[in-house]
Amino acid sequence: MNDPRYLTVKLLSKTFRSGSYSNIQLSAGLDASDLDERGKKLCSALYYGVIERRITLDHIISGLSSRPISKLDDEIVNILRCGIYQIMYMDSIPDNAAVNESVNLAKQFGKTSAAGMVNAILRSFIRSGKQLTLPEYAIKRTSIEYSAPEELVRELMKNDALEVLTSKHRDGACVRRNPLKCTEEEFKSSLSAALGEANIRRMEALPDCWTIAGDLIHTTAFEQGWFHVQSAASQYICAALAPTENDRVLDICAAPGGKTFTMAEMMNGRGEVYAFDLHEKRAKLIRDGAARLGLANIRASAGDARKFDPSLPQFTKILCDVPCSGLAVISVKPEIKYKKLSEFDGLPEIQYNIAHNALNYLAVGGELVYSTCTIRREENEKVCARLLHAHPELEPVELPDTGLAPDRRTEPPYRSVNGFFVAKFRRRV
Repeated sequence: MNDPRYLTVKLLSKTFRSGSYSNIQLSAGLDASDLDERGKKLCSALYYGVIERRITLDHIISGLSSRPISKLDDEIVNILRCGIYQIMYMDSIPDNAAVNESVNLAKQFGKTSAAGMVNAILRSFIRSGKQLTLPEYAIKRTSIEYSAPEELVRELMKNDALEVLTSKHRDGACVRRNPLKCTEEEFKSSLSAALGEANIRRMEALPDCWTIAGDLIHTTAFEQGWFHVQSAASQYICAALAPTENDRVLDICAAPGGKTFTMAEMMNGRGEVYAFDLHEKRAKLIRDGAARLGLANIRASAGDARKFDPSLPQFTKILCDVPCSGLAVISVKPEIKYKKLSEFDGLPEIQYNIAHNALNYLAVGGELVYSTCTIRREENEKVCARLLHAHPELEPVELPDTGLAPDRRTEPPYRSVNGFFVAKFRRRV
């Protein structure tokens, strides 16, 4: 159906039922749709907006509905969420249009009997002046204002990281230019012609890092392997390890391969980069990406990062970008906010075991970078402290300065860049 709001409600219902990652659900839904570019933009904005603001929206709906949200059909709840979101946060959509489209959606989903209720709730919200009434209790107030579960609010306060809830995902993607395939001028000229010069900006803090708005995947530059999509923080992690063409590098938790690719490019396509992931399907993603980028110095295969493989050689540089709770990337994957913190309880042990095993492969004088995309001390500083205690042969290494903000220092010389945690160690003996 060529209706962005209808697709949005379908995707929201599926996402909230399955708990799957929003970017995967949205990408699959848009690819299978017949929406034009304008429709895809509206669907994306509504989909991410409702996920990001779900607690706020539900608080408003609960104050206007005579029935508890738990008693309403999933589709009706998501129609109401979309309607309230348009009225409250999307100035480009007239209120009447938001109401009328929501009523029509109820009918399209075969919920004609609920259409009157949808109309009444949305029009009541408009008549009230679109007010968001917040409670006085600080935790509850923050939870509703920033649409985060109360236990997450407490966790972020404990880690001095409430800014995670206020950070905004900027328009466009961050990419790394492949210097082995194109010059900076060729890169800029090709993407300017495809997307418009105003949509391309170089990030001064990191070499070959660009922010680009538009449909990147269908450009000639992408097909020719002139860049890969990667956040600035991820590029900083590679810069922290600083591999050269004289190194043998191990990327022990590599999929989908962005950091593997960046390190291989930093090595001028020389040296060796071994990349592992637990599943062969994900290892194949790395091999396919390396082929597109023309990176012949990458060897990607399946392997368990927690188990020692005696067939592997010693490495001069190792990256341990371990599985984590992901609380630093809420602005990109807002559904992470709604996970129970208990789901993360086992992560520090997994993270330590991966780093502990990786040290079996680290040559004397070699360097290891430990990184996560979370702000929890249990997964960051405490894992590193345990690693240093168990391995007296390790010493912390100073990390490079950066213009990326925020850039918080922790002790010993660890660093938090845009919420990503980075620590570097050297094996002395």
